[in-house]
Amino acid sequence: MKVLILRFSSIGDIVLTTPVIRNLKTAPRITEVHYATKQEYEPLLTENPYIDQLHLLDPNEPLLRFTKRLRQEKYDLIVDLHANLRTSLIKLLVHGKTRTVQKLNVKKWLLTNFKINLLPNVHIVDRYMDTLASLDIMQDELGLDYFIPEKDEVELDWLPEGYQQGYAVVAIGGKYQTKRLPKDRLIELCDRINKPIVLIGGKEDADVGQQAEAFFKGYDHPTIYDKGLEELGKKAVVFNACGKFNINQSASLVKQASWVFSHDTGMMHIAAAFKKDVFTIWGSTVPEFGMYPYRTKFTIFENKNLNCRPCSKLGYGKCPKGHFKCMKDLKFDFYIPD
Repeated sequence: MKVLILRFSSIGDIVLTTPVIRNLKTAPRITEVHYATKQEYEPLLTENPYIDQLHLLDPNEPLLRFTKRLRQEKYDLIVDLHANLRTSLIKLLVHGKTRTVQKLNVKKWLLTNFKINLLPNVHIVDRYMDTLASLDIMQDELGLDYFIPEKDEVELDWLPEGYQQGYAVVAIGGKYQTKRLPKDRLIELCDRINKPIVLIGGKEDADVGQQAEAFFKGYDHPTIYDKGLEELGKKAVVFNACGKFNINQSASLVKQASWVFSHDTGMMHIAAAFKKDVFTIWGSTVPEFGMYPYRTKFTIFENKNLNCRPCSKLGYGKCPKGHFKCMKDLKFDFYIPD
């Protein structure tokens, strides 16, 4: 049986599909597993040994042309793990039986708008696996996968001295502002960790990362001295790696870290793939959506004393209420032993 998996975004969601890829490929009746996604996400999957062929959608390629290429593969089954307009069109035009994930959008809408929680207590990975129920595929217990190309493995001597005995990664990025700690809270978190810290994120996060690094080095950056920060110990050792490494190199830093702190983003799921001890930071979204770290040890930081959470299933560019208490009033209650 030749199978096509559809998932076009984003980093975390694609990583969460890896158990489906693996369980399909190792099933006795499955001969080939193909995967269709956007070209920008190729680095996440190119080294995955369970994928026989990647089909990458170029942003300039018409969808109908892309669909025509898929149709020529003559798939026996299409597994739709995205369930949007694009994948609906692909399923319509590409011949083959289909299985589609249940997105539970109505239940998510009830939770975000009326705080009525009818969502099942089931992780999204297990809902992805439910699409294979009719194939009698037994789910393994291996969790998520992430495969780093050898060329992107980061050597520890690339980092400053003092990191070889263990360090914490703080993934400061996030597509939406309401899923990210404000700059002053990020600095507070780093001060609380009290271990060598590597900040990771994209180029868009480099300035905030540089300001956090500068704060603990005592550089003169007046814009970062928000109210209350003068009380901090300023003993953290921080290296700003934001924008300096690609996604796979950042994953390599996560793989070698002793602890990982992350917002509700893709890097949280990459950390889970490496079975890291993950400290997860939640703002406008909630773990009840079923996207918490999968099959690894994790700690949740969230402000549960608000009647406005969750305000979105994805996040916003700014707090709809204007106060951003979900992040500003968040308590960092944890202890990392020496």
